[in-house]
Amino acid sequence: MYKLTIDGLHKSYGDNKVLKGVSLKASSGDVICLIGASGSGKSTFLRCINFLEQPNDGAMSLDGKQVRMVSDKDGMRVADADELQRIRTRLAMVFQHFNLWAHMTVLENITMAPRRVLGVPKAEAEARARKYLEKVGLPERVADQYPAFLSGGQQQ
Repeated sequence: MYKLTIDGLHKSYGDNKVLKGVSLKASSGDVICLIGASGSGKSTFLRCINFLEQPNDGAMSLDGKQVRMVSDKDGMRVADADELQRIRTRLAMVFQHFNLWAHMTVLENITMAPRRVLGVPKAEAEARARKYLEKVGLPERVADQYPAFLSGGQQQ
């Protein structure tokens, strides 16, 4: 079973058809690279599967469960807030232009959303954050630094 399946995703801005039936199947542990010219729809595709943009058509399943979508004037949207939270809890993306709170440490930046949005206890959020920092190869000391002291790549 695939972890993520996208089938026939379409996205247009007026007459500009950016995504024309894009499909993808991803298994657990897959590393996928989207390569294309500037303006070819890479970011739009990622924004559509996170529902930061509304696709015009297509289907999606996550963890073997079909995502329930309904049509509205702007395209397809997730049927309810619980479904949207399920998607955004399971899918993540690193934005090309990122924003970190300069007055907060790296650890505080990483734990803000899990604590505020998901209600994860502080100790648990911090333990997870430290594991994630280690997983991406950042040393333990980075957790207590402020964004201004990190390179652009480290900030991402």
